[in-house]
Amino acid sequence: MNLDDAVGFSINNTGRSLTRLLTSEFSHLEVTPEQWSVLKRLEEEDSITIKELSRRVGKDQANVTRISDLLERKGYLIRKPNPEDKRSSLVYLTEAGREITSQLIPIDEKVHEIALRGISEQEIAFLKQVLSKIRENVSAE
Repeated sequence: MNLDDAVGFSINNTGRSLTRLLTSEFSHLEVTPEQWSVLKRLEEEDSITIKELSRRVGKDQANVTRISDLLERKGYLIRKPNPEDKRSSLVYLTEAGREITSQLIPIDEKVHEIALRGISEQEIAFLKQVLSKIRENVSAE
């Protein structure tokens, strides 16, 4: 099979292109796309453990811990002891974290619009179904 015919290669190239655009658009706020995924998930629901946050952003715990440490140093999140499990802590957005997230949301929406320009709602829905199926297939192995 020719590399250009490989679905994984195409998916990976597309992801890198989106990441480059997000990196460029976020650069003035000094937030990376990886940090954005953590901030956005916490904006959707905070007061969760690093383990749960890792699951929700699709990254391993060590990586999310590293990202969280950096975001905590920037003042965007805090960790508090988990009253239900003393071995873990809960992660929360700070006011500064909510503010930076509110600045990043329109940028993310702009990038989303650019990426999906000329693609119908039906095509987007189908793409999501196909990508979900590929994830299921790969996860089953």
